[in-house]
Amino acid sequence: MASHALILLQIVVLSSLAATAFSLSPYYYQNICPQALPTIKTLVEAAVYKERRMGASLLRLHFHDCFVNGCDASILLDPSPTIDSEKGARANQNSARGFEVIDEIKAEVDKICGRPVVSCADILAVAARDSVVALGGPSWKVRLGRRDSTTASRTQADIDIPSPLMDLPALINNFRNQGLNQRDLVALSGGHTIGFAQCLAFRGRIYNATNIDPSFAKERRATCPRTGGDTTLAPLDSTAARFDTSYFNSLVKQRGLLTSDQALFSGGSTDNLVNTYRLYPQVFRKDFAQSMLKMGNIKSLTGNQGQIRVNCRMVNY
Repeated sequence: MASHALILLQIVVLSSLAATAFSLSPYYYQNICPQALPTIKTLVEAAVYKERRMGASLLRLHFHDCFVNGCDASILLDPSPTIDSEKGARANQNSARGFEVIDEIKAEVDKICGRPVVSCADILAVAARDSVVALGGPSWKVRLGRRDSTTASRTQADIDIPSPLMDLPALINNFRNQGLNQRDLVALSGGHTIGFAQCLAFRGRIYNATNIDPSFAKERRATCPRTGGDTTLAPLDSTAARFDTSYFNSLVKQRGLLTSDQALFSGGSTDNLVNTYRLYPQVFRKDFAQSMLKMGNIKSLTGNQGQIRVNCRMVNY
């Protein structure tokens, strides 16, 4: 009887250890390659210094990666006979960028570590955090130990990445499908305090919306005509190269650039959160960091799942 109980105890302990071993941890590379994170930070800072818009682009890559079958670097895979690349999805085609920066980071990290031990998925997660910090935003301890997918899905990307045309109920549902709540929705949307959007994404709003400041609509129409100029850029808020709360101030003034932005302050259930983040920047910074951690944990591949890609753009064969 005692030996049977001991065996049961050993099984429980081993199961517990296995779960612990395969969970993400901020210290995953501490012994494997302690120079990995400082190397990523240095290269991200250099890329953002060279072009401040790159910070928003790297943050967006991580976001668009996590929303499609989890944070597994599937967004980085190029098209091939076996890969239906997510780069061709509506939300990514001709707009997702920063791939060369990720390639550069991967090559340098593998060189520093002496072998490919850092996953492309982890590089995306750390680069997103370091980009936010480089533009004046909060920091957080990224949980690490993700592995890279061996598949991608353009079809799933078209379904799962939130559209700039979504109204509030659609946004809430979209985030709920990823295990994220309304607070996560508003906090993560606050990432639009940095970066730009293409005319194609906001044309309908500046010409047709009624919940828009007329002078703002006129200003945006000057560079986004009714036809043509689809890829012309406009800033998502008035301080597009600085992580602050201008985004939330703009929503209260009906100067949200995207339909999905202004939906957060339109007489609905998220109005109070927008006001909270606008008035209390520290609350926004704290919630943003927490929601980024939560998002970074979506369906992560760990342990023996997936692989550590040698080249982020292709599966190891």
